[in-house]
Amino acid sequence: MGHPLVVVTVSVGIVVVSRLARRDALSVLLVLFVSMILPTALLLFGGVRSGHWSDADISVRTERKRFYPVVIPLLAIGIVALWFLPASNFVLRGALVTFALFLVAAIANFRIKLSLHALFAFYCSTILFRINPLFGGIAFALAVILFWSRLHLQRHDLAEMLTGTLLGLGGGIVAAWWP
Repeated sequence: MGHPLVVVTVSVGIVVVSRLARRDALSVLLVLFVSMILPTALLLFGGVRSGHWSDADISVRTERKRFYPVVIPLLAIGIVALWFLPASNFVLRGALVTFALFLVAAIANFRIKLSLHALFAFYCSTILFRINPLFGGIAFALAVILFWSRLHLQRHDLAEMLTGTLLGLGGGIVAAWWP
């Protein structure tokens, strides 16, 4: 339910369909799927299958060292592709902020395994509030449930959850609400 790849994919779909004409939205979604979503999914599941990661959440901090160096360039490729498409400034800014959040998470990973689940759940809910308050409210409620569940399952401690949450909220404000 709350895997960051699923949350981001659904949220990006809502944003793109809400902000772009149908034809432009389809081309942007196709490029995002081919350049970022599918390769990231293959990376995650391939990493589990090969034994590099214990699960698709990449829950062990040391395992993330192999994730960030691959996913960050994938995002860069997707941003370049968006630049050449009729993507709106809103969509392009969201992609750039997502890139920046991954860089921050990669750097933070030297000290803390911040929750990418919380980061992207709160990031997406903040952006969705700008698109549609009902969607944003639902996404925020799900993000709060996700926050609790990650603590309850002991995947993260409170500091890791709060770090991810605050980065996500801040990134969402910059992506969707900053002038």
